[in-house]
Amino acid sequence: MKKLLSFIGLALISSSLYGQGSPDYGGGLKLNLNPEGDKYIRFILWDQFWLRNTQMNPGSMVGGEPADNSWNLGNRRLRALMYAQISKRYMILAHFGINNQTFINGGATGTTGTGGYGNGKKPQLFFHDAWNEYAVILPGEAGKFSLSLGAGLHYYMGLSRMTMASTLNFLTVDSPIFSWPLIDNSDQFARQLGMFAKGKYGKLEYRFSLNKPFATDLVPVNVTDPSRAAAVDNNGNPSFSKAGYVEYQFLDEESNTLPFKVGSYLGTKKVFNVGAGFYHQADGTRTSVNSNIEKHDITLLAVDAFADIPLGNAKNKMAVSAYAGYYNYNFGPNYIRNLGTMNIAANDPNFAGSRAIAGPGNLQPMIGTGNVVYAQAGLLLPSQAEKPKIRIQPFAAYTHKSFEAFDKSSSQFDVGTNWFIDGHHAKITTQYSTRPVYTSPTESPSSKGEFIVQFQIYL
Repeated sequence: MKKLLSFIGLALISSSLYGQGSPDYGGGLKLNLNPEGDKYIRFILWDQFWLRNTQMNPGSMVGGEPADNSWNLGNRRLRALMYAQISKRYMILAHFGINNQTFINGGATGTTGTGGYGNGKKPQLFFHDAWNEYAVILPGEAGKFSLSLGAGLHYYMGLSRMTMASTLNFLTVDSPIFSWPLIDNSDQFARQLGMFAKGKYGKLEYRFSLNKPFATDLVPVNVTDPSRAAAVDNNGNPSFSKAGYVEYQFLDEESNTLPFKVGSYLGTKKVFNVGAGFYHQADGTRTSVNSNIEKHDITLLAVDAFADIPLGNAKNKMAVSAYAGYYNYNFGPNYIRNLGTMNIAANDPNFAGSRAIAGPGNLQPMIGTGNVVYAQAGLLLPSQAEKPKIRIQPFAAYTHKSFEAFDKSSSQFDVGTNWFIDGHHAKITTQYSTRPVYTSPTESPSSKGEFIVQFQIYL
């Protein structure tokens, strides 16, 4: 009986591998497929639930009534991930779930009103990742070099650390979103179909992929003045995209078993990395001038640095987490994409003032041709208790965007605190964020705010 339990028993993976910052809890549920434990299936389940108050853009309404401010509840993410190490060389992974379910949107496709499938009810469950991977050269087989090849719907999208960030251990409440520059246009929630290669050479980690972007078919607005042409996503039969990211890990080496980059290690590792990445797709966008269609390449570049440093040697001492990145985006002339996470508002047809160019609710110019500078930092405060009930990590982030479509650049910030009950496995995050509101492309934007409380738990 003991041998049987050993063979198929449930076990917890060491937390040091995944850096979740809990001294009592490992990194997921593991079902061993052999007595040695090197063949296994691992499961991860998580939910991120938001309570939010949003200052609405001018010209917004919610539930058919004008709204300057609104409270909202929603499932930001509700997901399951599982992967199986069939042998020491072969791994398969599947990741599925829902995102952005509110009382009014995010429900089953094409449904409105009352009834079993009305408004935000019964959201679509879909795959985020599904790939196979084979280790051609295992670590140690060829000195410092290792290589794995994989194919499927994957997250090895190059560009930056934040582009491949884990959603389980953000420093701030969420991604800054612009670091997923193709989100749900030519990708499927930051993933594309393709092939990838990953590995290490000593302290240098690399990731490259060749993908077939999803087709987009937005129609460009025809203009007569070339300077006013605005590129839109329209790639027809898409050409292959190429993406890559390399980074040098000066201190502790990070696990590359999965693509998801940790946002905050909470003092469990001593990390300092510098990286650079790219994404390129030929003819990914189009403009129309005097009814003549012109195609434009998508070329995205980024450089970044990440540090997570414990301060002091004793348990439960302080730790600093920091990230900084520079992003250069070229989607074609005057390209702008307006996005708002879990936006619950619609346009008020009776509004008589100056509307936000981005649209109603919390929409903002998130992605565009131009440059973005982003930085974030947090400090895990010390605790004298052997097993503190709550650990506290205040943080702040700053974003500066300079997009070609606007004469004036914008700045925005986030400030908040993580309240760790059991590392990242059980935490509450409070955050206040600002966003730019443009009512004219030639004038400086005003600013609106949003307060979020996130409840996160995962196994």
